[in-house]
Amino acid sequence: MPSYPTPSHTRPGPRRRSLLTGAAASAAGAVLLTGCSDSGSGDADESPSATARLRAGAARDSKELLGRYDAVLAAHPSLAGRLDPLRSEVKQHATVLAEGAAPPASPSGSPSASGSPAPKPSVPEDEKDAVRDLAKAERELAKQRGNALLDAPAELARLLASVAAAGAAHAYLLTEGDK
Repeated sequence: MPSYPTPSHTRPGPRRRSLLTGAAASAAGAVLLTGCSDSGSGDADESPSATARLRAGAARDSKELLGRYDAVLAAHPSLAGRLDPLRSEVKQHATVLAEGAAPPASPSGSPSASGSPAPKPSVPEDEKDAVRDLAKAERELAKQRGNALLDAPAELARLLASVAAAGAAHAYLLTEGDK
């Protein structure tokens, strides 16, 4: 009778953490790649001004998230090793999304529309709470971008999907230490 190997208790293949870390890196690369080619997707009913406004809003959202990272890092410099790589990706997202975005409209009373700086976000005194707030902001923005891509033309939808995926991976990585 042939002998069969006993099953291992560990699963073959990469661990979930390494998959998500790789997903965050590849999503950032995909954002840069799709952001570099803004050649249009051939959709006849695509409105350049609507697309530019959608890009501008997404860029503004990334800049606000970048401001949240900066505020947390200013309040908790010891988190730099953990947050700097994610902050760097958020900065890249803001840059890529700003390319081809509409210039700000006439002042409408909101701080970001009038060109004045947005108010500094409040940061919890506890580091864990500050990181949880960042994770929550990443999750909410990823969800918002997922909804926005439904109305976006194909090229911008791919970009928003990549940035949303990166944001979801960031949220996961930020909360991974809590477990």
